[in-house]
Amino acid sequence: MFAVLKTGGKQYKVSNNDVLIVEKLTATSGDIVQFDQVLMFSDGKAQVGTPVINGAAVHAEVIEQAKNKKVTSFVKRRRKHSSQRTRGHRQNVTVLRVIDILSAGAKATGTQIEIGVKIIGSNPASVQLLRSKSEAVKKPVAKAEVAKKPAAKAEVAKKPVAKAEVTKKPAAKAEVTKKPVAKAEVAKKPVAKAEVAKKPGAKAEAVKKPAAKVAVKKPMAKKPTKNLKD
Repeated sequence: MFAVLKTGGKQYKVSNNDVLIVEKLTATSGDIVQFDQVLMFSDGKAQVGTPVINGAAVHAEVIEQAKNKKVTSFVKRRRKHSSQRTRGHRQNVTVLRVIDILSAGAKATGTQIEIGVKIIGSNPASVQLLRSKSEAVKKPVAKAEVAKKPAAKAEVAKKPVAKAEVTKKPAAKAEVTKKPVAKAEVAKKPVAKAEVAKKPGAKAEAVKKPAAKVAVKKPMAKKPTKNLKD
């Protein structure tokens, strides 16, 4: 058994328990809607309307209001215009589940929301399920308030700062380590030895005495005697 219905300017072929996505309807989750514009009905034998079948209807339950897949629109102007534009769009849709297909006996009462579509009731089980879900979503708000307690632990965590002050004692040890500087002054004594090492310079002056012996030239006194012989 199947039927072809019309809604939102589109035609859909449906059967029992089918999940159908149509253009957005003014309804809430759990509402039962009736589609009156049935173009074709088949239950072993096809029946075609002119344009619709009088008395035929399709009942469906609203599951949720959602958005369809994103559609990207790209526009480019060529030649003299070097402009282009990209846009994304998500169409609002309504998700339905087909409950029943009627070949006759459509309900005349109900609240009309669109052309050929009316709300004829609601599913109590679905409404109760939605209420329970909404209440469950509100409970985490109370948990968020309880989650503020760890902030007090953050204040207690400040105690290690006092330990940081105690750790300043090693700075006094750093002052004690300055004593090796005095040793560096003691190490300057070898400089005095360097002055003592200058004494060999005096010996170098003493070595010059043989130069005085060179000045004594005794043979120079014998020259006058040669002149007398002549």
